[in-house]
Formats: sequence, structure tokens, C-alpha cells
Amino acid sequence: MSLNSNPNINRPDDFYQELIDTHRDLSEDQSLAVNAKLILLLANHIGDTDVLSEAMMIAKEEVSK
Repeated sequence: MSLNSNPNINRPDDFYQELIDTHRDLSEDQSLAVNAKLILLLANHIGDTDVLSEAMMIAKEEVSK
């Protein structure tokens, strides 16, 4: 299995709004904690360490440009 980086979220605007709403009224530290917990929950759901490694590599490359 390889990472699917093509658009794959049904109703992406609704998802983005829910993500923003999740962080509303949180402090910066709380928001960072929510992001960390969300990452770990989704990583556990994916379960494939090769896919997770690929995702981490791509994410780091994107912000290191």
C-alpha cells in the first residue's frame, strides 16, 4: 500500500470547517495537543508504517521548502 495523496475527502469544505471548529476557543497549547492526538489516532487507524513514513517524509519536505 502506498500513500494516497490525491483528493479523497468527501465534502472537503465541511471537513475543513469541522477541523477549524475543533480548535475554536482552545489555547495554542491545547490546539497543539489536539493536533498531536488527532495525528496519533489517524496513524493508528492507518496502521501501515510504510504509509506513515511516506506521509511524514512528504509533510516534512513540504514545510522545508
